[in-house]
Amino acid sequence: MPKISERGSLMPASPIRKLVPFAEAAKKRGIKVYHLNIGQPDIQTPDVALTALKNYNHKVIEYSHSAGNESYRTKLAGYYKNLGIDIDCNQIIITTGGSEAILFAFKSCLNPGEEVIIPEPFYTNYNAFALDAGIKVLPITSDINTGFALPSISEFEKAITPRTKAIMICNPNNPTGYLYSREELMQLRDIVLKYDLFLFADEVYREFCYDGAEHFSVMQMEGLEENAILMDSVSKRYSECGVRIGALISRNKTIMSSALKFAQARLSPPSLGQVIGEASLDTPAEYFKNVYDEYIARRNFVIGALNKIPGVYAPMPKGAFYSVISLPVKNADHFCQWLLENFSYENQTVMLAPASGFYATAGSGLNEARIAYVLKLEDLKNAVKCLEEALKVYPYTINPAVHNTAKN
Repeated sequence: MPKISERGSLMPASPIRKLVPFAEAAKKRGIKVYHLNIGQPDIQTPDVALTALKNYNHKVIEYSHSAGNESYRTKLAGYYKNLGIDIDCNQIIITTGGSEAILFAFKSCLNPGEEVIIPEPFYTNYNAFALDAGIKVLPITSDINTGFALPSISEFEKAITPRTKAIMICNPNNPTGYLYSREELMQLRDIVLKYDLFLFADEVYREFCYDGAEHFSVMQMEGLEENAILMDSVSKRYSECGVRIGALISRNKTIMSSALKFAQARLSPPSLGQVIGEASLDTPAEYFKNVYDEYIARRNFVIGALNKIPGVYAPMPKGAFYSVISLPVKNADHFCQWLLENFSYENQTVMLAPASGFYATAGSGLNEARIAYVLKLEDLKNAVKCLEEALKVYPYTINPAVHNTAKN
């Protein structure tokens, strides 16, 4: 039998989705599974988007321009200008989800064998995209005891080698929910300029910043006009994960010219998705206020409830709708699978994403898991109760009294 490629063998399985077969088996046994493993909001998509889809009456669904419809890019540039990001439609390429934006950025800016530094834990698919592009991720570990704040700049400097070409952040962060401050970003700007690096910023959770905190974009920093590359998406902002529309944005003409060639090779981004994305820009402010209030309620409940469980520590997220939590278990991968295979409470269980898959450093995050508080409060209450009861009977727990001191 012919062998598959080394690249195919090395491609990491998603920690978010790899337990899906066990969840499906549990459901077939009649068990209710609460999905806290995946960032799929249950928030309704804006009416303006659904109306645009219903009213679509073209007789042929055609290719769009490879960079995306000009009408959409022009309107999207207006959205960014309202945020204090002064760009035009020629500095935007519409992509098939934020994922393609990341891949285009990697392939346009780094040669195979070159390196990108990323604070970990990080969105697991960054590793997959790096492998696809033939580049190497250099992880710098952030600490749950600081809420996963940006590691010290000295750690970045120690990691830089002659093959390092870029630093990447997600802000607000998936999987930790941490929101990088203006001061932290300015420190990154200085090191990027010092070593002549690119700064990639995944800002898809921009609208989800809490407790009065404001989002500060890499595109708002002076001096990074040639260095900053922004990746964005409609998926979480408008609860349109299945639309698969994202954007790659930069003022660097050479990068955008290169990325456009990759965009041409895949022909065009989804035409119907662009119709939905363009209409979504007319979403009223009241929609975002209601979504914000809902996520604040969910966050405050779930973090408070988790921290009451002996041995569990959940940092308070400043943004997005995730938290990486510490569990009093020896191996969170085993525990998360056990929850689906061997446990139920009142015919219910909970699905988490083991955090080890969000780290590139081997052996990290073994007793951590990511939760996504994307379910309504009633479901979150049931899910947390399942987790609490599971930890009472799971056979491989660590003494909660000595497990974690972060919340003390």
